Parts: sequence; C-alpha cells; structure tokens
Amino acid sequence: MMENLPKAIAAMSEPMVSYDNIGFFLLSREVSKHIKVVQSGQGADEVFGGYHWYPPLAGSIDPVADYAGAFFDRTHERLARYLQPHVMANRDESLAFVEEHFARPGADDPVDKALRLDTNLMLVDDPVKRVDNMTMAWGLEARVPFLDHELVELAGRIPAQFKLDQGGKGVLKEAARKVIPSEVIDRPKGYFPVPALKYIQGSYLEMVRDALTNEKARSRGLFQQGYLDDLFANPTEHITRLRGSELWQVALLEMWLQAQGV
Repeated sequence: MMENLPKAIAAMSEPMVSYDNIGFFLLSREVSKHIKVVQSGQGADEVFGGYHWYPPLAGSIDPVADYAGAFFDRTHERLARYLQPHVMANRDESLAFVEEHFARPGADDPVDKALRLDTNLMLVDDPVKRVDNMTMAWGLEARVPFLDHELVELAGRIPAQFKLDQGGKGVLKEAARKVIPSEVIDRPKGYFPVPALKYIQGSYLEMVRDALTNEKARSRGLFQQGYLDDLFANPTEHITRLRGSELWQVALLEMWLQAQGV
C-alpha cells in the first residue's frame, strides 16, 4: 500500500480522503489484468435511500440542521481552529449550501430534499468520481447501472417511506428478492477498511509528517502549527465524529496539492 499511495493520490482529480481509494486503486489494477469493463453498484444508496442520515430526516421540522447533524464531520467554528485565517471562509459555506439547496422547489419531504442533493451533487463528486478515477487509472471502465436515468427518474417518484423500509433501500431490496437470495440482500454492508490510514503510526506517520512539514507545505501554510503538532503527538486519537482520521484528511489534501504540482 505504501508504494502505491502516491500513484493513487496522483490519479485523483480532486482531493479524496476516503480510505477506500487505495482499495479501489489496487482492486482495479488486478481486475484490469483480465477484463476491461465492470459493473459497479454506485448510486443505489443515494437513489434508494440507503444511508444512515436519511431515517432521522423523516418527519423532521428542521431538515437542514438534522442533515448537517448526521452528515457534517465538523463545525465551522471547529474548522476555524484548524485553518490559517487567510484560507478560512467568513461564513459557514457548507451549511449555507445545504440551506440554499433544500429551499429549492420540487422536493417537499425532508428525505426527498436530502436525496435530491445527494443524487445530484454528493454522488457525482464523491463515490462516482472516486471509483471512476481509480478504475480509469488502469484503463478499466466501470459502468453504473443504478444511475440509468430512467431508473433514477422512477425512483424519484417513489415516496420516501418505501425507500427507508427494511433498513434503507426497501423498494430496491423487495424488487431484488425476486431474483437474488435474501442472504445476499440482508448481509451486512461491506467496505474497504484501511486501519493503517485511520490509526496512523510508524512509516505512515513519517510519510504524512514529511508531507505536512516540508518546504512546499510550509510555504502554502494551510493549517495552524499548533493543530498539526497535536495531530503528530496523538494521531490515533484525533478521529472525527464520523470516524475519519483528522491527520489523514489534512495530509491527503497537502499530498494531493504536491502531487498535482499546485
């Protein structure tokens, strides 16, 4: 993994902090040795309501606050303690973005507001882009059948309550039971765990420390030095409330900027 991390970071079209980037990168390398086109399940959670932040929105009287409470990794005030003033926004741009998007006409149900935002923006700029970047790094083309526009349009007309059934993606699971064993449908959700990038120690700590303290990082000056010192001193303890490593997130940003020659 250490050998291939720089290649995976260089393949990113923008900074992507999800640990599974390296998993998709290495998986794509192996798959591309045998075939050139694969199918991916990207989009099912966003289109059919599979994520954990959708159920709390059902019947919400303050959808923006509830969405932010479930989806945002840190507050604007906390961010101000991390970043240098010259790169800190004057207002909470993330919250303002959600407020503006949720206020648009066409989605009255709080869950539908979140599904619309996630399907049109988060999905495109995170999971789909992540898999696309890592597969195309090896000339592997990933098709996304759940994002067929007619299927997405059909899903958009289905009331949210049917999507939230059965722990999420209820309507999709019910349709799938006609052709797929329930043991497959109801198994725990899988993912690419990468403990070395979440609880950073040893050679990985040396790698990120170098990236955040070299001349390029110092001249850029994105982060407050006291914050970086705290991360270096106790890297495994600085885990965000959504279970991400703060050190990996700041290091990935700096390593991506350096990889792109910014």
